[in-house]
Amino acid sequence: MQIHFLDAPDSNTLGKLIQQVADQQEVKSLLILACDADPLHAATLDPVLRACPKPIFGGIFPQILHGPNAMASGALVVGLPWQAESRVIQGLSDPNADYFESILSHFGSMDTAEQTMFVFVDGLSTRITGLIDALFNCLGLLPKYIGGGAGSLSFQQRPCLFTNLGLIQDAAVLGLVNTHSSIGVAHGWTPISDAFKVTEADRNTVISLNWQPAFEVYKKIVEAHSGRSFSKEPFFELAKSYPLGFAKLDAEMIVRDPIILDGTRMVCVGEVAEGSHMHILNGNLDSLVAGAAHARELADAGMPHEPRRNSETAPTSLMFFVDCISRVLYLEKEFQQELKAVEMGLPMIGALTLGEIANTGDAYLEFYNKTSVVGILHDHNR
Repeated sequence: MQIHFLDAPDSNTLGKLIQQVADQQEVKSLLILACDADPLHAATLDPVLRACPKPIFGGIFPQILHGPNAMASGALVVGLPWQAESRVIQGLSDPNADYFESILSHFGSMDTAEQTMFVFVDGLSTRITGLIDALFNCLGLLPKYIGGGAGSLSFQQRPCLFTNLGLIQDAAVLGLVNTHSSIGVAHGWTPISDAFKVTEADRNTVISLNWQPAFEVYKKIVEAHSGRSFSKEPFFELAKSYPLGFAKLDAEMIVRDPIILDGTRMVCVGEVAEGSHMHILNGNLDSLVAGAAHARELADAGMPHEPRRNSETAPTSLMFFVDCISRVLYLEKEFQQELKAVEMGLPMIGALTLGEIANTGDAYLEFYNKTSVVGILHDHNR
């Protein structure tokens, strides 16, 4: 497995590195993680990506992880030793798109058991949950899934996914990789309110709670708990500390991150089901770090009992850590404690995302917000 980090890349330097890694005979597929702050342009990268003879998947994120460091600039090109089958799903905001048929046509006849599916989506698309449901309905829990939402904290949609079709937006790229993995998922947020019924919603927009304008209900609870006021600071600056939680049977609540205020409507990362019940959540440094540590413990428990290294220079496992960028914004300098909490002596790469995608092997596949996902990939073929 080859991990190449490029400091402050532009389109030309990243394109050259992609070509160099793809030319290596032992590399079977490429995982690319880059930062939104760097000047990366589809016009320059598209010819390189389209000419690559090996499967490509990945995205541009607010930040990426390289070892124990969160990077706001830089790119990772990871040459994976595992053969991958990749598929691009276009139109991730199209209300009429049939994602199930697209997934079935490409993966339906494959043996996906005990393999790993990387799932990267444009995090500002409006039908991400529709795609996740289609993946689960088509493939179930046969593979393990890990990935997240690419995009910018400007919340302006633009090309953010690396694929063999080029750098694209409003889409998903799926990479089915022939390797074992173990996944842990946890968040550490807890309810501070009673349950409210979502009485009106439109995909990723919450319109009313208990038949009242959504923001009016939310504002009252959050301002009383925080002692702060939405009239004195931007919506997201306060809302990042108070996500929405939706109960799931025998599992932690599924979290939705309200990111934009549209009148009294709240736009979230990921869809919200009309008729569902939600709580307003809050957390602190200790609870969030404990959540990340629990995700690491769950992933570690699923690892095979074998040496993690066969020498000082040849790792037999890799940690892929997917964490929500709004946890970073909430914890600020203390986010380093979360990185320490998941460290387990393995090489670590990852992305700080607009939503996280994972399952743990025995639970429903989900699109999460404000959640830590620890994946351990085992460097051997079946």
